[in-house]
Amino acid sequence: MEGSSRPRLVVVKEDVLPEVIVKVLRAKELRAASSEMSSSEACRIVGISRSAYYKYKDSVFLYEEQSSDNVFSLGLKLHDRQGVLSAVISELYNLGMNIIKINQEQPEDSVALVKIQVRRDGGSCGREELCSALGRLDGVIEVSSVRNT
Repeated sequence: MEGSSRPRLVVVKEDVLPEVIVKVLRAKELRAASSEMSSSEACRIVGISRSAYYKYKDSVFLYEEQSSDNVFSLGLKLHDRQGVLSAVISELYNLGMNIIKINQEQPEDSVALVKIQVRRDGGSCGREELCSALGRLDGVIEVSSVRNT
């Protein structure tokens, strides 16, 4: 809409979408499943042009990928020593989380502030359980759930 600062997201059943949109989604799935697959190859397999793929790829996604129920933002205070962030990342993997974004600030007084945005991909872990599990790791000082914006 004009004048709106944020784009509106709309949920639409796949069977009413134009075929090109469905094919772009399929091409994105192929690329995600194979790190070695190029966009050209994915487009050839699903039968669309690269220009159609690039026109829509950043605007179409599966509902599960963007569902706010499955996306968590975490604020962590970590001891600034080797392996702490790596242990956090490993635990997120073990809990069925997919990391979307990590932002670490410059450590001060041997403490690093880290913000991590994760998506629940197959795990059944909720926010509280996630924070509790991470808080038990050696080197983790504090974990909090941050409101998504």
